Amino acid sequence: MMSSRTSHFRYTAVTGFFEQDSPTGPHETTTLPGLGLISRPYETDTTLSSANENTNWERFLHYLDHLNKSSSSGVFYKLIIAARHGEGYHNVKEAEVGTVEWEAHWARLEGDGKTVWADAHLTPKGIGQAQAMKVFWEDAASSLKLPLPRHHYASPLTRCLQTCELAFTDLKPAPGVENPPFNPIIKEMIRERLGIHTCDRRSSRSVIHENHPLFAIEEGFSEADELWVPDVRETLEEHAVRIKAFLDDLFENDSEQIISVTAHSGSILALYVTTGHEEVRVAPGGIVPVLIKAEAI
Repeated sequence: MMSSRTSHFRYTAVTGFFEQDSPTGPHETTTLPGLGLISRPYETDTTLSSANENTNWERFLHYLDHLNKSSSSGVFYKLIIAARHGEGYHNVKEAEVGTVEWEAHWARLEGDGKTVWADAHLTPKGIGQAQAMKVFWEDAASSLKLPLPRHHYASPLTRCLQTCELAFTDLKPAPGVENPPFNPIIKEMIRERLGIHTCDRRSSRSVIHENHPLFAIEEGFSEADELWVPDVRETLEEHAVRIKAFLDDLFENDSEQIISVTAHSGSILALYVTTGHEEVRVAPGGIVPVLIKAEAI
């Protein structure tokens, strides 16, 4: 459905740092305390002035910085902090009618006369979930020294743009820390599985820009949605190709070590497939971390 250039990297999820990494860990999750970072020693603890006085996140970040500085040429590490959008009106309808009926009939419609789920918006519950993300970031940044991502990428679908805005706009800064600027970028590659489902058909570029002016829109973004078609659903393998292309762009052009991605359950699943990570089902409004190693090929 959507082609991409050949990958320049091989991607591997580096496990053993987060509760979500374990095959026996949570495989259906919402946001875990501290994003599930495991309290463990690092070989770089000895290079801190006093590891006992640093939080787990400060020690992990010190180790991540070490990985990138000491790695051989062509090897890079990034922590992707992936957020699933809050509950949308499409989620409500699928829960009401069941997945079989949703896939067979309702997902192909614009709405049911009571609600509209084409390019689905957040429900009031979904708005609350996105606002809860903001509270999480403020609390964790203050109490755990969990770093606020400096670069943000979001799917162009409305529910993701709403979620990203509500989660990161005007965050209360941690004491003595200046928050990084919020300059999110819209990326087509990280949108939900393409085709058939009207909830996954995006709005026009003009409408997106008008309703979400905080977001920069990537180069080459068409006015109309040229990727979604009404009669063919993208496969997981095709979706993974798109996610790999996004990672290629990210590792080639973004020097930040910690990246925020606001996307969809399908996009996060495709990220796991691409990196070989154990599958974790993420609830609406949930946040999961994935440490990724990229090796040039």
